[in-house]
Amino acid sequence: MEFALLVVVVALALAFAGTNGFLDAANAVATSVSTRALTPRIAVAMAAVMNFVGALLGTAVAETIATSIVNLDGEGPVQALIVLLGALVGAIAWNLLAWSFGMPSSSTHSLIGGLLGAGLAGGATVDGGEIVDKVVLPMLVSPVVGFALAFVLMVALLWAFRNAAPARVNRRFRIAQTASAAAMALGHGLQAAQKTMGVVWLALLTVGAVAADAGIPWWVKISAAAAMAAGTYAGGWRIVRTLGRRIIELDPARGFVAETVASLVLYANAIVLYAPVSTTHTITSAIVGVGATRRMSAVRWGVARSIAVFWVLTAPAAAAVAAVVTLLLLPLAG
Repeated sequence: MEFALLVVVVALALAFAGTNGFLDAANAVATSVSTRALTPRIAVAMAAVMNFVGALLGTAVAETIATSIVNLDGEGPVQALIVLLGALVGAIAWNLLAWSFGMPSSSTHSLIGGLLGAGLAGGATVDGGEIVDKVVLPMLVSPVVGFALAFVLMVALLWAFRNAAPARVNRRFRIAQTASAAAMALGHGLQAAQKTMGVVWLALLTVGAVAADAGIPWWVKISAAAAMAAGTYAGGWRIVRTLGRRIIELDPARGFVAETVASLVLYANAIVLYAPVSTTHTITSAIVGVGATRRMSAVRWGVARSIAVFWVLTAPAAAAVAAVVTLLLLPLAG
C-alpha cells in the first residue's frame, strides 16, 4: 500500500508540473507573441528550454514548500501520502478548470490551497505564523510590487524616448523582448518547478526513502524540470490570448517592461526570500501596470475583474477539493 501510494503521489506531482507548465506557458510568452516579437512556436520552445534550466538553479523554494506549509511528522506514512495525494488532486483539478475557461490562474495558490485543505482534513499540523511570513505575505506583496514597478519604469521609458521615432522604438524593443521573455521563462522555472520538487521530496521524506540532510535527489529535480518543460511546450493558447490581448493591447516597449519587472520580482523571491510566489499574478499585475500608463480606460477592467475572481477562488476551491479527496481516502490508512 505504502509503495503504491508513493508511486501515485510522484506521478500526480509530475502531472501537476505538466499542468503548471501549459497553464503558465502564457506567463512567459504571451506578451512576446502578442507584440509579434516572437512566433508562437519559437516562443514556446524557448520558454520550455528556459523553464528547464531555471528549475535546476536552486532548491530554496522547494524546501519552503516541503517544510513550511504542513507538518506531516506526526502522521503515519500512508496517512501522510494520502494528504499529499489529496493536495495534488485539488491543485490539478483547479488548474484544469482555469485552463478550460482560459483564465490565468495561479498554480502556486492551487498547490498551497490543496496542501492546506488536505493537511487540515488529514489532521496534519499547520504553522499559521510561518505560512503567513513565508508564503502569504510574499504572495500578496508581489503583485503590488509588480504593478508599481511596471508603472514607474514604463513612465520613465516614455519620458526617455518621448522624441524618438515610434517605429524605431518598437523595432528595438521587439528585439529586446527576446531577452525579457527568456528571463521571464527562467524565473518561472526557478519558481514553479521547485514547488513540484518540494512535494515529491516531502513524499520521499515521509516514507524514509531519503534523509532530510541529503537534500533533494537529482532525479527529482530532473523529472520535475522535464515535466514542467513538456507542459510549457504543449502551450496554453487560450490563456496566451487572455494575457496578451484581452487585458490590454500591448506594444513591444510595454511587453518588455512587463516581462522584465515580473522576472525581477520572481528572482528576488526565489533567491533572496526563498518564497513561493505566483508567476501568473506577478506578470498579470505588471501588464496592468504598463497598461495603466497609457490611460486607465485602456485596461479592460472587466477582464481584469474576471481574472481577480479566479485569483480569489483558487486557494479555497483547491483546498475544498483536496479536503474531500483526503477524507474519502483516509479509511485506507486504517
